[in-house]
Amino acid sequence: MPSIHRATAPLLALFSLFALLGTPHAHAQDWPAAKHITYVVPFTAGGSTDIVGRTVAHKLQESLKQSVVVENKPGQAGGIGAAYVAKAAPDGYTLFGGTISTHAINASLYKKLPYDPMKDFEPVTLVARLPNVLIVNAQLGVNSVADLIALLKKDPSKRMFASSGAGTSTHLAGEMLADLIGVPLTHVPYKGTPPAMTDVAAGEVPFMFDQLTAALPLVKAGKLKLLAVTTGQRITLAPELPTMIESGIAGFEMSSWQAIYVPKGTPRPIIQRLHAEIVKALKQPDVKAKLTDQLAMEIVGSTPEELREHMAKEIPRWAALVKKSGATAE
Repeated sequence: MPSIHRATAPLLALFSLFALLGTPHAHAQDWPAAKHITYVVPFTAGGSTDIVGRTVAHKLQESLKQSVVVENKPGQAGGIGAAYVAKAAPDGYTLFGGTISTHAINASLYKKLPYDPMKDFEPVTLVARLPNVLIVNAQLGVNSVADLIALLKKDPSKRMFASSGAGTSTHLAGEMLADLIGVPLTHVPYKGTPPAMTDVAAGEVPFMFDQLTAALPLVKAGKLKLLAVTTGQRITLAPELPTMIESGIAGFEMSSWQAIYVPKGTPRPIIQRLHAEIVKALKQPDVKAKLTDQLAMEIVGSTPEELREHMAKEIPRWAALVKKSGATAE
């Protein structure tokens, strides 16, 4: 018996090794049959990231024949949700709605970020780019970017701007404005777009940068006024709005973006399947109508490799502005 045990022990060890090596492949083969998929949105409900997440989740649920549940985890400019997903099992059952904040700006804005944008995630696709607009309280008495700048230079009490959170593109847009016009501005962060916009409409804070469609109801109600778009060109949803550059702010050009990630180590076959299904969904007429016509987004649908290259360029770009402006979230 001892001789038989000595002979079989190496075989048992080898079988165990094969079993361990085969586990990810087996999981990839079973996916997504085992359980529902969670799509983590790192901001409050109702914002652009949430709308993108729920739109994509609905389409994935249809194509994968599996429930896709959207879970909002706001805070720290998306950092709380990002840290949660970074620690999630890399099995394809947790998706993350990343943004310019979570995967570019936060890397330099936070000294102790609880995740690494490049190392802790596998890119799936860059969903879309989207413009921000300069929004002011309708009773502020300004009708153009030039009017606002004149007011800021004249009246220190108006030198505040709101944002949907520290580290968001709306925060850095305000820092960029302060840098380019040479006027120090005080940042007032909120936990999402709705409360920030509500306070600007109420006159608690004079102005902010945010997405066009989020502001339209309050613009129509006469409580907010739009002055300019942050992109290099005018947008089709509001062609009458000039760009910041056209308004006399040379060098002011920026676009926010939305992307989808999974935890590092997620099997490649799952990433490839997710990429294929999401890109297919982005091409569907109802999705294009919602994201393009309603949110003024430019749909992209990049490859995972293209998204990684995009992040590698964006992180140092925003780090330079953060350093120059002295912006911080801590």
